[in-house]
Amino acid sequence: MKEDFYDILGISKNATDAEIKKAYRKKAIEYHPDKNPGDKSAEEKFKKAAEAYEILSDPDKKARYDQYGHQAFEGGGFGGGGMNMDDIFSQFGDIFGGGFSGFGGFGGGGGRQRRVKGSNLRIRVKLTLEEIANGVEKKIIVKRKIQAPGTTYKTCGTCNGTGQVTRITNTILGRMQTATTCSTCGGAGQSIDYRPSDADGQGLKVTEETVSIKIPAGVEDGMQLKVAGKGNEAPGEGVAGDLLVAIEEQDHPDLQREGNNLHYDLYVSFSEAALGASREIDTVSGKVRIKIEEGVQSGKILRLRGKGIPSLNGYGKGDLLVHVNVWTPKTLNKEQREFFEKMSKDDHFRPNPDSGEKSFFEKVKDMFS
Repeated sequence: MKEDFYDILGISKNATDAEIKKAYRKKAIEYHPDKNPGDKSAEEKFKKAAEAYEILSDPDKKARYDQYGHQAFEGGGFGGGGMNMDDIFSQFGDIFGGGFSGFGGFGGGGGRQRRVKGSNLRIRVKLTLEEIANGVEKKIIVKRKIQAPGTTYKTCGTCNGTGQVTRITNTILGRMQTATTCSTCGGAGQSIDYRPSDADGQGLKVTEETVSIKIPAGVEDGMQLKVAGKGNEAPGEGVAGDLLVAIEEQDHPDLQREGNNLHYDLYVSFSEAALGASREIDTVSGKVRIKIEEGVQSGKILRLRGKGIPSLNGYGKGDLLVHVNVWTPKTLNKEQREFFEKMSKDDHFRPNPDSGEKSFFEKVKDMFS
């Protein structure tokens, strides 16, 4: 079972942004590879801390994690185990006020080459209610930049492959050393040696690729998933960006979603309400037949347990709430009118709310009990 992000950083769920950042910095310094050379256990803890911080430092991701747990990011989450050390150095260097390895005294980490990351791509995927309820794998054609075959790179002569240029300035406080991103290679540490005619200035070209996206059951409209490494590639030895997938929930002709519960309006005739009936209705898992008891009242709610949407964190399913509506005919022929005129004086046709039938407010209370 995957370890809780709050436990990894040693903080509570009520931790402030400053406390989250402080806790991550402490863990990163403790398990930094320059301080623990060759220690695979420390490296793994370093990656876990980076993964936890990547989620908890982002308000939207943190809210999704608090609500759904790790499953909120399945099908393309952060995936700390799949990130290499350079990914982490490039993404979280700002926490330490400069190069991520620049702690000093940890084995000269300040000279670590910064790996450039390609830009992210964003797409929108439309899902039916059935696909949301059952989970689905979508194959999407994506236009993304890749390194053009045949492109070669050489070490940047300006920064000698470090991606940074160090400058020493004499000030009234003494000699000050600053490191800035190399303007020649953009921090990649490499420049183009040769590129084919179909490549751009960075040695990249646009291509179409079919990307498989596994979407877990229970996602919601507006939720965003991430497929790591399927964005635009970076030049040289840079890392590819990510593919960000926004979920768009399509309307269902008969079902309305409310959280993990579904609602269905069932219309029955006077005769069906009086005599009872058996009706077939749609659910997200197929059709089911339900029994309408004789004497059913308009407004009655039938609960079909477990026929709703699965919880994204795996804790059960919602219910399908069937709202019974007795349909009143708008026109009557002579025979029908005579029948209802006669029945209007019959005690069986007089409203009797004290007969044991629950009120509307009692039904609503039962629905949420």
